[in-house]
Amino acid sequence: MNDFLSADAIRTRFSQAMSAMYQQEVPQYGTLMTLVQQVNARCLTDSPTLKARLSAADELERLNLERHGAIRVGTAQELATLRQMFAVMGMEPVGYYDLSQAGVPVHSTAFRPVSDEALRRNPFRIFTSLLRLELIDDLELRQKAAAILAQRDIFTPRCRALIAQHQQQGGLGEADADAFVTEALETFRWHALSTVDRATYQALSQQHRLVADVVCFPGCHINHLTPRTLDIDRVQALMPEYGIDPKTLIEGPPRRNVPILLRQTSFKALEEVVGFQQGDSGTHTARFGEIEQRGAALTPKGRALYDRLLAEAGTGADNQQHQQRLADVFRAFPDDERSLREQELAWFHYRLSEQGEAQPPQAGESLAMLIEQGRIIADPLVYEDFLPVSAAGIFQSNLGDRAQGRSAGHASRADFERALGAPVHDEMQLYQARQQQSLARCGFADA
Repeated sequence: MNDFLSADAIRTRFSQAMSAMYQQEVPQYGTLMTLVQQVNARCLTDSPTLKARLSAADELERLNLERHGAIRVGTAQELATLRQMFAVMGMEPVGYYDLSQAGVPVHSTAFRPVSDEALRRNPFRIFTSLLRLELIDDLELRQKAAAILAQRDIFTPRCRALIAQHQQQGGLGEADADAFVTEALETFRWHALSTVDRATYQALSQQHRLVADVVCFPGCHINHLTPRTLDIDRVQALMPEYGIDPKTLIEGPPRRNVPILLRQTSFKALEEVVGFQQGDSGTHTARFGEIEQRGAALTPKGRALYDRLLAEAGTGADNQQHQQRLADVFRAFPDDERSLREQELAWFHYRLSEQGEAQPPQAGESLAMLIEQGRIIADPLVYEDFLPVSAAGIFQSNLGDRAQGRSAGHASRADFERALGAPVHDEMQLYQARQQQSLARCGFADA
């Protein structure tokens, strides 16, 4: 029997190591973590019902562990190797995101666990973007960027060897797993020395500041790590008291009785001193801190309603005005779990209560009746993914709080999957399968 460490355990070790590294690199992230933990603790104290529900649904343990990060890579080869690296940690590519529509020259996926059990243990996610060099207008500059990227290797030789070892033997023992975490971490470390001269950096930056961020450094440095809060409005309000300058708007849906999808805010990116080739120095802006509040995953029907209302609401001049406008428009979106369930707007996880265990469902009994009787409990499935409009909003706000106009490229999921070397999961199919599995465990195999 092979004595391999589980993918869940490796993922947890890696996410904790990355969090410790980022806290050293960006001390304000540590301050943010403290603030979020204090707000979460207060929410749980103020609402014993929420605490009990999170605990019963196995959501409480993951709350303080939960993080998502974001990286950007420059080549198909880098993306394909990252897929193999994340596979060691039980993380698979989920979803395709075209951010070019918002003027950001990348397309993306999220590497994350996909099963109920793995998500409960640690739902660590890495939002991973691939630079679209074809969106660089200047052909000569595009070719130069490609040549620069071709010269670098963002993975250590030992990391590559351990990935290959994992593929060959089907796992890693504890010592090799620890070595893998150490080596993999190097891919995401910040490097203050650029690989290019100042003129090249400035030319790429003028195309788009994100292009310079991807092309001009030796690795795909983590540009933010995101803890999960239970009250993002309170965190946003308290950030200035902690010496943190928040972005103007909270992205995503408004505050609701039943949170949906994902709300995000961040502190503005740090302006950091970097060195260029030929000895001179300058500043670079890329890394920031983000906070998220996750709600219910929506069905295609629910998502269509969300997208329509979000477009109708537009963007306010300040957060108070923006949130009020969102709240007004989103009155058209049902805000109680029963309506969300009966109108099939959100995905749910179903489980038997103690009463249901004692009196299992019988043929002919309806799901609605069993829920009404308290024999089956329905919990909204947590949204584990991302929102392209919100992601672009976060990116743009941290590139100077102004959108950099750029002709939008056409989405190309096929091109992205070719670069990745594998198809991406359809997140809706994953949610549907998880809901169906939970119903089957309750005795509703054909529900």
